[in-house]
Amino acid sequence: MAFELFQLTGQRALITGSSQGIGFALAQGLAEHGAEIVLNGRDAGKLEAAGAKLKSAGHKVSLAGFDVTNAQAAKDGVGAIEQNTGPIDILINNAGMQFRSPLEDFPVERWEQLLATNISSAFYVGQAVARHMIPRGRGKIINIASVQSELARPGIAPYTATKGAIKNLTRGMCTDWAKYGLQVNALAPGYFKTPLNQALVDNPEFSGWLEKRTPAGRWGNVEELVGAAVFLSGKASSFVNGHTLYVDGGITTSL
Repeated sequence: MAFELFQLTGQRALITGSSQGIGFALAQGLAEHGAEIVLNGRDAGKLEAAGAKLKSAGHKVSLAGFDVTNAQAAKDGVGAIEQNTGPIDILINNAGMQFRSPLEDFPVERWEQLLATNISSAFYVGQAVARHMIPRGRGKIINIASVQSELARPGIAPYTATKGAIKNLTRGMCTDWAKYGLQVNALAPGYFKTPLNQALVDNPEFSGWLEKRTPAGRWGNVEELVGAAVFLSGKASSFVNGHTLYVDGGITTSL
């Protein structure tokens, strides 16, 4: 019984933005717990390479290269998965981006790009998937929030705004869809070593600051997010809804 709480055999998981970084780590982790994986991304080469890596490990995987920032593409992409591959049992809205600039100089086009990638994609794909989950009376949706859902740092105010919105979108999805048997939660990473953060990882001054402000005293490794994702994807979280689970080495109220 204890093992079954975290067993994902027979479940199909769509992870957006999963050709690298956190998305790929979560896809690999869910696959290792038995899930069939649908990888998503816009870079065809990276997506093919990610799929080949999972397949070489013996996992069942398919590719869905639609643009999650386009409402019609998201609807059509989800519909194609449901029709041609099978029902989506788990959705992880992971697609995201970052851009750093002083707020007074922040380019409007980057603001709009952040909103589309970090917020709109979660709404578009979440809504498209939920429309299939609701008639089945079950489903798991995990939105990727951030430690920046609670904090703020200079130069990333728009990113912080998007991740704060993800936290409340998660609450809203739960409020609307829990009655249909869906569990909707958010996973909020702290500072992790990813391609998105590589410049910061390589910056001794920033890494030194991070090690001092994080109680665990280090960067996180993407594999350390898998346990929380498996928990939120499986039977163990059947009565957990609308929550944001922080995986951050110990949250503090400092910058």
